[in-house]
Amino acid sequence: MRARSLGTHDGSFHADEVTASALLILFDQIDPDKICRTRDPNTLVQCEYVCDVGGIYDPKLKRFDHHQVSYQGTLSSAGMVLKYLKEEQILTPSLYDYFNRSLILGVDAHDNGLAKVEIGFCSFSQVISNFVPVEQTAGKKEMDEAFSRALQFVMSHLQRLKKRYEYTLSCKEKVELAMQSSAKYLEFSEPLPWMENFFLLGGEKHPAVFVIMPTGEHWKLRGIPPTLKDRMKTRQPLPEKWAGLHDEDLVKVTGIPGSIFCHKGRFISIWKTKEDAYQAMHLALQEL
Repeated sequence: MRARSLGTHDGSFHADEVTASALLILFDQIDPDKICRTRDPNTLVQCEYVCDVGGIYDPKLKRFDHHQVSYQGTLSSAGMVLKYLKEEQILTPSLYDYFNRSLILGVDAHDNGLAKVEIGFCSFSQVISNFVPVEQTAGKKEMDEAFSRALQFVMSHLQRLKKRYEYTLSCKEKVELAMQSSAKYLEFSEPLPWMENFFLLGGEKHPAVFVIMPTGEHWKLRGIPPTLKDRMKTRQPLPEKWAGLHDEDLVKVTGIPGSIFCHKGRFISIWKTKEDAYQAMHLALQEL
């Protein structure tokens, strides 16, 4: 058996085996130059890992196929590999959940025909499918080169997701400190990813309805959603008469000289200074 090698099927490819391969590279289980695309069982048996081919799902044997009748679950090879990495404690349960919610659940659903395809909506899996050569007569060399390009794309995406997760996690203490107040708002002195941490720390039961924080050279007043899933909704929308107004039009209805913009959805507004944002918040709270 070739250590740190991966076997997957040749020919056309999909997001699940490309993502499974990228996950194994990202978490240092295989080497990119030891990926073999084939359906030859004599070659596959020599690979340490086999994904999306071979008719076997057995994490102990490092075999991750979901096409055989004996497997009736909802995972694709991507979900199988992600689950394996968690069970082997190569990644934490928290990082597993993040990757699963951010990407893998959708890849699994699409590959197993469980995802709803909507006109005008392009999923991650469809983006990866677009790496497949247009000509159906494309040879092995061209197909393997296309797979490599897709793999690099997915690797870059996973690396950015992991970096975003790590940065968000590093801000957890700052969010927790802001939540110690029982005020109707949270204030941050710097822009940071607060929302995921807020709900991770029990934000659904916190009384705050607004967040104030800097954004570029200005300040943001944003409504807090009722749950993380409903992030485009707010517990308390900004005043209806502010909706969609800019600059002087917003100044006229608020009386705040530092007015810049209020989204028509009434969930976010931008102000020149911190004091302007606070003044806007107090006006909005008066409508509670």
